[in-house]
Amino acid sequence: MEIGSKIKRLRAQQGLTLEELASRCELTKGFLSQLERDLTSPSIATLADILEALGSSLSEFFSDTPEEQIVFGQADFFEDARDACTIRWIVPNTQKNKMEPILVELPQGGQSFPSGPHGGEEFGYVIAGTVTLVTDTAAYTVHKGETFYLDGKRGHYLRNDRKTTAQVLWVSTPPLF
Repeated sequence: MEIGSKIKRLRAQQGLTLEELASRCELTKGFLSQLERDLTSPSIATLADILEALGSSLSEFFSDTPEEQIVFGQADFFEDARDACTIRWIVPNTQKNKMEPILVELPQGGQSFPSGPHGGEEFGYVIAGTVTLVTDTAAYTVHKGETFYLDGKRGHYLRNDRKTTAQVLWVSTPPLF
């Protein structure tokens, strides 16, 4: 592990100069500069002092937990065609999360798979086209720019009765798909 570069990254995230950090931990600017370039190594006590000044700890600093990915692009998406619709998972590995956003594409005559009663809630935003939200008790027309929100107590699915493809951003909690 390159201790110096990691300290430099933490210092930059805090918006501190070398001089400010040196003052906070009662070290010289020259020592910290050498440390950040991995030209010297600190004692455990000195490292603990530096990390405290940076709002961290030894256990956090040496944790092997990878940084959480926050931004996702096309290469991260996973797509599956089923039940006359295409579902694109736009955040990978959502089963570990509390919500699951997907992009549903329904061609003319397409339909999402039926979802039976379940715990949780669902939200949809129609990005393109018009869809019909069918529940156990009613059918609702939802146009581009409109949203729907329902609890999972009712069975439901989407269908596209129009001649154009519809796209819906669908978010469920907990993850269902």
